[in-house]
Amino acid sequence: MIDTIIRGYPMPVIFLRELTPAEPTLDPIREVVDGQQRIRTLISYVTPHLLKDFKPERDSFTMLRSHNRLLAGKRFKDLPSDIQRRITSYEFSVDVFPSYTDDRDILQIFARMNSTGVKLNAQELRNAEFIGEFKNAMYELAAEQLPRWRSWSLFTEDEIARMDEVELTSELADLILHGVAGKSKPRLDRLYRKYEEEFSAGEEVGRRFRIVMDQLDARLGDALPTMQFRRRPLFYSLFGAFYDKIFGIGSPIDGKAATPPPKSWIEWVLRASDEIANHRAPDHIQESTERRTTHLASRKALVGYLLGE
Repeated sequence: MIDTIIRGYPMPVIFLRELTPAEPTLDPIREVVDGQQRIRTLISYVTPHLLKDFKPERDSFTMLRSHNRLLAGKRFKDLPSDIQRRITSYEFSVDVFPSYTDDRDILQIFARMNSTGVKLNAQELRNAEFIGEFKNAMYELAAEQLPRWRSWSLFTEDEIARMDEVELTSELADLILHGVAGKSKPRLDRLYRKYEEEFSAGEEVGRRFRIVMDQLDARLGDALPTMQFRRRPLFYSLFGAFYDKIFGIGSPIDGKAATPPPKSWIEWVLRASDEIANHRAPDHIQESTERRTTHLASRKALVGYLLGE
C-alpha cells in the first residue's frame, strides 16, 4: 500500500459517515465505514504515536524489497524528503454518507456494491493472501506476456481480469523449479508461501520463462491460435516440452545457456497437434488431451509424446 501511495496509484474508495456530535461543535466528526485498515496502515507508518493502541510487534512495518527495491526496509523518518511529501500529500478518494444514513442503509449499499454473484477463484484468493517475492514475480511475468496470451487465444479478457494467466504462469514457474506436476491448489499455495519472504531463484526462473516464451512465439506464434495446444491444459505440456529441449526439465537453476530446439522437432510438434486434432494419436495421448488433462500422469504422457519418447 505504501508503494502504491508513493507511485500515486489510485486505491479503492474510502467510505465515511457523518456523525451528529453530542455537544455542539464546528469540527466535523466522521466514522469509517469502509477503509479502516488502509487508514490505520498509513498512520502506523507515518505517525504511529497517533494510535493509542499502537504495538510495535504488531503494527510496525517497512516495505518489502519485492515492492520497492530502493526504499525497502526504510522507515518513514528515513525516507528522502520528496518521498515523504508524496506520502503526506496523497489524496484518497472518499465518499461521505450523511449522518441520517442508518446501518440498514449502509448494509444495503454494500450488498448492492458486492452483488456480482461471482465467487473468488483460487488465484484471486492468493492475490489477497500473499504480498511477497513470488507473487510479485509471477504477476510481472504474466503481465509481460499479455500480448501473447491474447494473440494465441489462450485467455479471454474476462479470464485475464480474473488472473487466470497469472495462475498458469505460476504453474509454469513450478515446472521450471521442480519439474512436471499435476495442477493442485494446495501445491500452488505452498509455492507462494515458501517464497513469500525470499525468491532467490526469481531472476533465473524469469530469464528461462522469457526465453521459452520467445521461442514458442518465434517457432509457433502464427500457428498457435489454431493448434490444439492453445487450450490451457495442453499449453502447459507444450511449454514443458519446449523447456526440456531448451534447458532440460530438472536442470539446476543456474545460468545455463539456452539451446534452441531444432527445426525438425518443431515440424513434429505441428504434426503432433494435427494427430491429436484428427484423433490419430495413441489412445493414451488422446485420453490425456480430452480427460484428466491436468493430472500428473496425463501431463507427463503428453510432454513425453511431444519429445518423441
